Amino acid sequence: MSINKYFQYLRKDRMTHVWCPGCGNGIIMKSFLEAVSNLNMDKNKVAVVSGIGCSSRVTGYLDFNTMHTLHGRAIAFATGVKLAKPEFQVVVMGGDGDILAIGGNHFIHACRRNMDLTVVIFNNSIYGMTGGQYSPETPSKTYATTSPYGNLEDTFDPVQLAISAGATYVARSTVFHYMLTVKYIENAIKHKGMSVVEVVTNCHTYFGRYNKMPKPTQMLQYFKENSVMQNKAKKMDDNELKDKIIIGEFLNVEKEGYADKYAKLRKSLVSEEMTNQ
Repeated sequence: MSINKYFQYLRKDRMTHVWCPGCGNGIIMKSFLEAVSNLNMDKNKVAVVSGIGCSSRVTGYLDFNTMHTLHGRAIAFATGVKLAKPEFQVVVMGGDGDILAIGGNHFIHACRRNMDLTVVIFNNSIYGMTGGQYSPETPSKTYATTSPYGNLEDTFDPVQLAISAGATYVARSTVFHYMLTVKYIENAIKHKGMSVVEVVTNCHTYFGRYNKMPKPTQMLQYFKENSVMQNKAKKMDDNELKDKIIIGEFLNVEKEGYADKYAKLRKSLVSEEMTNQ
């Protein structure tokens, strides 16, 4: 089918976008549009919320109910949208710095509450918009503008963080693995509860340039050669998995979430008030 079918989901007057040529953000946005199209979703019942950063500009291009909010606060805004509009599918899109650094506390507690949100993390391992500083996802010993001698810190594992905090659907892919990304975003949207999809993507402009991969094709090749499916990774030892990107669906369980509990409480309070009148 023609790519024109996705135009209904885009604000064409906002094009061309501001992302660097070859940026993986466009691949993730296209993956989301394909997932929405496959699910035949009513765009008037979809809300997409972002914070600040290169990836967070996505809400300016998507023709849904969109909010471009404060740095690190997208999940807080999205929680309010979901509680006010429980019939909406609410999706959060943001970078590793936005969601896991300044927004890390909101991320953890949304997982703990099992909020019915879909959170798509654009993990490019760096702060791309503000000058190439290292982020919570910049690998140890790699370089950034603020780690010219190599990063001394270890990274978060967003998958393990989400699972341990209480999310009920967790998956990871890369922008090289396009069809997997579409599939995982689809599954996350269909899932009832806190869904987290980490998509490892390229910022060749900063991370790649500082780490001898200045072309987008070089970073995509790296993702291809260093990604391992979860079922295969289980049969490998720690040395074999060193510096590998483990991709797959890590968790998919059913559990009552905060939004449902909140709706039940509202209903019971309204019923009680009417009874007492």
